[in-house]
Amino acid sequence: MRMPEGETIYRFRLLPKDIGVALVVLVALALGFLLFVQVTGRTRAFQAADVPFSIALPATWVDVESLQDVILNVEDPQTGSAFKTTFTVESRDLDPQDPPTLQELVDRRVQLHAELTGYHFLNSSEVTIAGVKGARVEYAYVVQPIDTPRRASLPVVVVAREYIVVMPERSYFLSLAAPEQEFERAARRFELMLATVRFG
Repeated sequence: MRMPEGETIYRFRLLPKDIGVALVVLVALALGFLLFVQVTGRTRAFQAADVPFSIALPATWVDVESLQDVILNVEDPQTGSAFKTTFTVESRDLDPQDPPTLQELVDRRVQLHAELTGYHFLNSSEVTIAGVKGARVEYAYVVQPIDTPRRASLPVVVVAREYIVVMPERSYFLSLAAPEQEFERAARRFELMLATVRFG
């Protein structure tokens, strides 16, 4: 069926406008993506005051209070869960006359974490961080992030990855904990962070 001549001209005149709108939308999406990458890719340097430790952290992560004696405790406020992805660094002095082995420290940490609700050991392996031999331990547990009485909140399954490093006079524990559905994304960011670690 042949289209009337007037309608053909009308559609032809609108074609440049449609292409222009499509180009504007594509440019806006590209600029939005570049802005997102720039914001999420920014880092800030952290240097511990009392121990030789430094790392580059995502600039959007925020410091949080900790009841434990830790060097650093930050979380990702953009985590899509009531439990926020957290990164913690602990350090302990060692007796240089009788330092524990790496395996002994791994066993102690596994025993410590076994007290967590729903604790489940996943795996462990040897790694190297900033040129220092260490161990990586992965485990899972369950938390109730909102424990306010009469407020509905489902438990969250958390997956954690901890790196244990033994220096001559000091041990370090670098721990990432994230909701199960967020863990793979958080772990990729964690590995980038570890590449910036310096012990000294």
